[in-house]
Amino acid sequence: MIRVPDSPGGRLTDAWRQCVGTGRLDLALRSDYQESLKVLQRDIGFRYIRGHGLLSDGMAVHRPYEWQGRRHVRHSFTHVDQVLDAYLGLGIRPFLELGFMPGELASGEQTVFWWRGNVTPPRSHQEWADLVRALLTHLVDRYGLDEVRTWPVEVWNEPNLRDFWQDADEKAYHRLYEVTAHAVKEVDAGIQVGGPAISPGADEWLERFAEFTDRHDVPLDFVSRHAYSSGPAQHVPFGVHQTLAPASGLLDQFATPRRQLAGTRYAGLPVHITEFNSSYRPDNPVHDTAFHAAYLAPVVANGGEHADSFSYWTFSDVFEEAGVPTALFHGGFGLLTHRQVRKPTYHLYAFMARMGPDVLARGDDHLVTRHADGRVTVLAWAPVDPTGETPGPDRHTLRLSLPVPSGEVFVRRSSVDEERGNAYTAWRHLGSPRSPKPGQLDVLHEAAEPARTHQRLTSEDGRVDLPLTLSRHEVTLVELTPVDDETPPWWDERRLLGREATA
Repeated sequence: MIRVPDSPGGRLTDAWRQCVGTGRLDLALRSDYQESLKVLQRDIGFRYIRGHGLLSDGMAVHRPYEWQGRRHVRHSFTHVDQVLDAYLGLGIRPFLELGFMPGELASGEQTVFWWRGNVTPPRSHQEWADLVRALLTHLVDRYGLDEVRTWPVEVWNEPNLRDFWQDADEKAYHRLYEVTAHAVKEVDAGIQVGGPAISPGADEWLERFAEFTDRHDVPLDFVSRHAYSSGPAQHVPFGVHQTLAPASGLLDQFATPRRQLAGTRYAGLPVHITEFNSSYRPDNPVHDTAFHAAYLAPVVANGGEHADSFSYWTFSDVFEEAGVPTALFHGGFGLLTHRQVRKPTYHLYAFMARMGPDVLARGDDHLVTRHADGRVTVLAWAPVDPTGETPGPDRHTLRLSLPVPSGEVFVRRSSVDEERGNAYTAWRHLGSPRSPKPGQLDVLHEAAEPARTHQRLTSEDGRVDLPLTLSRHEVTLVELTPVDDETPPWWDERRLLGREATA
């Protein structure tokens, strides 16, 4: 029995939903994408959204032309406006990642992804700075300075990797960052700029980046890093399999920037994990499973202790880095498949959205919070084998003594596991249809609903005992609400036909 304290020990931060990732930004022009984001915001309510390709050719911002024998550039914001208007209309703000390089400004032809984002430095840093200034000046003019000051500006994506930055040239990135940061501040000193958005395994980049900005007096308002826990990819057609490190390693990665910056002038800077997930591949089936939700539960519940934000990569399978998906379930990063089918990890986030602000208890398998009106919420999960190599036990038990208002409480439990709230399992039973028919989609949406049970408990001395038995890979949310009983005095439950007599 775990006795949960009566008084809170702290506040539950919003770091877990401060930001979420997305596929390239021009995908936001599609109806399926916007429908998916609408569902996400209704159930979870993320604050910011970050994705690649803001300045890539698909957004058509950088438009050179010839006139009277001279080269000029028109900056066009048609798609930018449509995307950002859609975001703001759904209650989510942009976390602006500046990249990739417009083709007509690029110094080379190296690209990344199916949609060919250019990853070479600018052939003219002056023209790049003009582009950055024009973009931010337009945003300030359209959305207002006070609003744009709340939008972080991140310079590039994973420049330590050759796939994302030509030759992973560190000095060239420092030069790009310096030019960009000064251009941002020329528009307004209050706009927040940062980087270096490095991938796991390149922590020395952050140290040298901080030294560079300090030595050259380059603006730096936040630092960013990515976190993944998967091993090398083992390829199969249209997919991969990978081993996983313990999920606690993700929390260690979240905490690394603050450890590195301790004792420096940047020690107090916000730390944003602008991408995280288990696998870094958009075609790993683990993303679709109940195991994945249970694996990430302690990370989502506790990540706010280590970073100011940690952005799940990504909110939807409307995502095409490796090409257009060939099946509804294909191991995509998304919390949602296309067609808005919710995955178990989606429910983990939706459960977190119903937690209270005051933390009463944390444990290896649970988080307990309380709302201002006295409601108590419990998020619990069945621990998984840290490597993901064995199934784990079929049952996990947890018993809590919870402080609740005196009297009776209504107990609502919502659960997802291998069978319940698991559209992937239903999809497999259906024969893994690559493009489900309308009736099959209805089945999958129904299968994605969490299992729910209800009961009423009586508190004794302001406490109730809550025994929980969790199935394999289960994540469950229990909500305890004080009962205001309005049953009329003449009501007799025993007189209902077919009702079992009660004392």
